[in-house]
Amino acid sequence: MMSKRKVLNILTIFGILCCIELAVVYYQSNYNPYAEPSFCNMNSFVDCDGVAQTSKAVFLGVPLTYWGFFLYFFILMLLHIEKLVKIKINNYEIFWFLKVFKNPYSYISSLGIISFFISIILAIISIFQIHKICILCFVTYFINLGIGIVATDFKNGGIIKSFKDSFYDFVDGVKEATIPFIIAMVTCGLFLTYTTVEMPFASRKQSIKHYMLMKENPYKINGNILGNKNGKIIIDLYTDFACPICYSYNIMLHKLAKENKDIQIIHHNFPLDTECNKYLDHKMHDGACRMARYAIASENQGNYWGMASLLYEKQPKNDKEAIELAKGLGLDITKFKKDISLPQTRDKINKEIDDAIALGLDGTPNIIINGNRYFGAKAYFELKDIVKKNSIK
Repeated sequence: MMSKRKVLNILTIFGILCCIELAVVYYQSNYNPYAEPSFCNMNSFVDCDGVAQTSKAVFLGVPLTYWGFFLYFFILMLLHIEKLVKIKINNYEIFWFLKVFKNPYSYISSLGIISFFISIILAIISIFQIHKICILCFVTYFINLGIGIVATDFKNGGIIKSFKDSFYDFVDGVKEATIPFIIAMVTCGLFLTYTTVEMPFASRKQSIKHYMLMKENPYKINGNILGNKNGKIIIDLYTDFACPICYSYNIMLHKLAKENKDIQIIHHNFPLDTECNKYLDHKMHDGACRMARYAIASENQGNYWGMASLLYEKQPKNDKEAIELAKGLGLDITKFKKDISLPQTRDKINKEIDDAIALGLDGTPNIIINGNRYFGAKAYFELKDIVKKNSIK
């Protein structure tokens, strides 16, 4: 019969392998637009890829699979702690502080049981909120239960003794190794603060979806200038007011303009609408040409960006609805009505379309930062990174 240590080693290594595969699924689902569905993407309910693309797959900015790595590697360390404490360099025990772990099986038992109860919560969220399940995730849930059961000494106090040992040894360990404990806590605190603040949407698709689901632009500004008019980082933005992704781009770039005082954002109309775009041979975004005229008419009165946000949010279907938006912005309605139909307005749109085609653009959204072109949907953290790279250049 295999010893307790061997069984726990096997379960832990199997858990690590599952986490490796889950990390691959997470990366492919969120960062590789050309990735094929994973082996556990079986149907609309059994779908590891779909679960990985939700915000529930991330905790404190860190994907759950990485938390799993930490758990299993920590358990693996506890299983071999007596060997680690004997490692010396020039007769100095470099892992002396690990001696505070006096009852490793009790800790493994406690970690396994706690992890399994967390797993139950994750399973409930997966089934009843996400309405999808990840087979690999459920495998790790049962691995956690197995680890908890195997590590528990049911003949000598069972689970209660495991938790008592863990608590009292933790208190004694903090007393014996106070400085390493403080260093570890501060390091973990700084790391989690960084991941939580800087990467609140580690999932690329979830980040984009977050902005697309906003009912309005909370960062909107009025006027014809977005950002610093003397900014050294010039972002030329080519969008279409009927383009769904462009809606999220508008919000993200307004936010970026508030956070980065060295950028200047210049908008160019590139409506993918056969009404004014002679380069199209089929309908794509009906109404985009009309809304471009509303934006230019507002620009003539000094409030291009105020109208732009409203056009994305309200999607006016006719001049009457657009006029109501113009009234809300305090525009001169007589002039607004006149400018909508001016030949100069149509000419400006035609020129912007010609310029976009000359640059080789064939869709929206497109951004060109200091001459470098970036096409398609980008998460906010990706936009920030792109701007930072161009800033360095």
